[in-house]
Amino acid sequence: MKVAITAKGEQLSSDVDPRFGRAPFIIIVDTETLAFEALDNSTNVNAFKGAGIQAATMVADKGAQVLLTGYCGPNAFKTVAAAGVKVVNDISGTVEEVVAKFNAGKLDYSDAANTDGHW
Repeated sequence: MKVAITAKGEQLSSDVDPRFGRAPFIIIVDTETLAFEALDNSTNVNAFKGAGIQAATMVADKGAQVLLTGYCGPNAFKTVAAAGVKVVNDISGTVEEVVAKFNAGKLDYSDAANTDGHW
């Protein structure tokens, strides 16, 4: 399964960035093989508005089935949900640690945004 994780860097050892739309990187990880691709999200980091929606579109276009992040605002949540991507909020640690928790079934899917966005 492909999962998308917001990150401060480009590696599996990178810390999770709590911001979805404004994270510097979004790492797409195959949970079975740990093969990954780091997506540069720098165009959204300083966007005036719409960062979450743009990041959500990028995640969906890459075929991720789940988004793992700290905070996901309402517009981004609606966009990823409309694309069939499930969301897990309140994530912290490294990308690799989060994938291990996901694979172990220790994470719960969210049913709504957990922030107003724009932070």
